[in-house]
Amino acid sequence: MPASNSNAPVCRDCGGFPVVSITTGARHRDGSRVLLRVVCGACRGAGRPTTYAASFARAGR
Repeated sequence: MPASNSNAPVCRDCGGFPVVSITTGARHRDGSRVLLRVVCGACRGAGRPTTYAASFARAGR
């Protein structure tokens, strides 16, 4: 995870690691592994929350 700003909010679902590669166990013809890239559905690959809690707490007239 980049250390650009340690006070920046981090996505609670992925913990700041929004994109991961998962091996399937299979191999390509050249011997390299077949990988699946999976992106965090909550932050959509940003690594930080897309909406803030303050926007949900707004209520009233």
